[in-house]
Amino acid sequence: MKIVNGCFALLAAAAFSVATADAAFAQKRGGVLKIQHMDTPPSASMHEEGTVSTNMPFMAIYNNLVMYDQQKPRNSFETIVPDLAESWSWSADGKALTFKLREGVKWHDGKPFTSKDVVYTMELLTETGKEKLRRNPRGAWYNNVEKTVANGDYEVTIHAKHPQPSLLALLASGYSPMYPAHVSLNDMRRKAIGTGPFKLVELKMNEGVKLVRNPDYWKPGKPYLDGIEYTIIQDRSTRMLSFIAGKFDMTFPTDVSVPLLKDIKRDAPKAQCTMRNTAVSTNLIVNRDSPPFDDPRIRKAMALTLDRKGFVDILSEGEDQIAGTLLPPPDGVWGLPEEEVKALYGDVAKNRDQGRELMKQAGYGPDKRLKVKVSTRNIATFRDPAVILIDQLRHVYIDGELEIIDTAVYYNRMFKKEYAVALNLTGSAVDDPDQHFFENYACGSARNYNNYCDPAMTKLFEEQSRERDFNKRLKMVHAIDRKLQEEVARPIIFHGRGAGCWQPYVKNVMIQVNSIYNGWRFEDLWLDK
Repeated sequence: MKIVNGCFALLAAAAFSVATADAAFAQKRGGVLKIQHMDTPPSASMHEEGTVSTNMPFMAIYNNLVMYDQQKPRNSFETIVPDLAESWSWSADGKALTFKLREGVKWHDGKPFTSKDVVYTMELLTETGKEKLRRNPRGAWYNNVEKTVANGDYEVTIHAKHPQPSLLALLASGYSPMYPAHVSLNDMRRKAIGTGPFKLVELKMNEGVKLVRNPDYWKPGKPYLDGIEYTIIQDRSTRMLSFIAGKFDMTFPTDVSVPLLKDIKRDAPKAQCTMRNTAVSTNLIVNRDSPPFDDPRIRKAMALTLDRKGFVDILSEGEDQIAGTLLPPPDGVWGLPEEEVKALYGDVAKNRDQGRELMKQAGYGPDKRLKVKVSTRNIATFRDPAVILIDQLRHVYIDGELEIIDTAVYYNRMFKKEYAVALNLTGSAVDDPDQHFFENYACGSARNYNNYCDPAMTKLFEEQSRERDFNKRLKMVHAIDRKLQEEVARPIIFHGRGAGCWQPYVKNVMIQVNSIYNGWRFEDLWLDK
C-alpha cells in the first residue's frame, strides 16, 4: 500500500508541475494596459485623497504591510495576505500587532525599505510625527493607535489603546500604502515613489496617468505588463464608444451603468464584463452648521422626501440596492437585513406629508419656499442622482439649484464644509464597521463632511470595535446603523451597483465584490495578443 500511495503521490506531483508550467507559459510578458479614467486625480498622494480617482491609478506604485489577496473576489479577514510584511502576530491582550518585514525591498529610487518607513507612515496617519499630511481623510481609522515602535530594521509593533480586531483589515486596504520616510510629501503628490510593481512616469491634469514596469520589483517575474496608461475622458458616452471601438483595453471599473452595459453587450459581444456591488453609497449631506440647516426639522424633512425606489428605478433599472449605512447582504457582511430597511424608511407619501408639516413649523410652505444650491461632483454618478434629488426636494417646499464642482475642488470644499446641501457618494474602502463609523460619523473626522457629532454614538462605535465575538458585534452594529438613519446623520439613498468591462485578451482580471478600493495592484494581469 505504501508503494501505491507513493505512485499516486508522484503522479499528483507530476500533474501539478505540468499545470504550473502551463499557467506560467500562459502568462505573456509585455504590452501597455490602456484604461479609461473619468477625471483628473487630485494628486498621487494616496493618504491625502478620498476618491477612487486617485486610489485606482496609483495603487500599483505602492505596497502595504498586508493586503487583500488580488485573486480572491471577496475581501475578508481570511483573504488578507503578506505584502511588505512577511508575517504578523497579535499579543495575548489584542493590543499589540507585530510585523516581521521583508528584507531586500527597495523604493523606486533604490533606497532600502525598512521599519523606519513604517513608523513614518503610521505617524503621518496618527498625526504624531513631525511632518503633517495636507489632509488626513482616513485618520479616524487609526484613532485607537497609541504608537508604532521599530524593533530593529525589519520588525515593527503597532500598539493600540484598546483591542481592535479590524486594525489588520484597515491596513490591508488599498488606501493603506507605506510611504518612504526620505521623500517629501510635496513630491509624493506629483512625483510619488513606492515599492510597487509600477513606477509613476507622469500625471497630467485633464490628460491622464502613465506608469511603467518596475524592473527591480521584489516579487520575482512580476509584473507582466510593461506599463499602464490611464486616459481621462470626461464624457461617459464617449468613454463607452471608445471602448466598443477597441481603443481601450478596460473601462474604468465602476463606470458602466445597467443601460450602458446593454449597449456594450450588443456592440462588443466578446467583451468581458462583471456587474457587482460597488460598495459606494449615494447619500445626502447637509451642512448642519449653516443656517437654516442648523434646524433639525429641515434636515428631517429633506430625509423624509426621499423616494429611494424612484432613484433606483431611474438610474439602474432596479439594480441598485436600498440599505442603511453598511454594505447590504449578500455582498456585505454587516448591513441591515432587507425587511429591517423597509420598516426603517416607511411609506414615501406619508413621509412627505410629515416633511411638509415640519417645513411649515420651520417657517416655510407653498408660498415661502426654501431656495438652496445642491452641490455635487462633476461626474455622471454624482450628477444624475443630484438631478433626481432636486426634483424630490420640491415636494417639501425646497427649490434646489444644481452646482457642479470639478473633482480637484469638490473634496476640498467638502473637507472645509464650504457647501449647504450636497449629493455625495461615500465608498467603503473596507467592509468593516470601523471604517464606516469612525471615518464618516465620528466627531472630528475629516470625512465627516456634515459635522454629525454625538459623543454617545462615538462611545457605541468604540464598544463595537472592541468586541471579538462576531454575533455580538453584528447585533451592536445593526443597532448603531438603525440609530444613524433615525437621527438623519447622513441619509443613505442607495448602494450602487455597476459594471467594469475589459477586452477578451486582457487576462487574469479580478474585480472584487465588496470594495472598489483594494484590487488595483495589476501585478498578476497580462495581455494575450
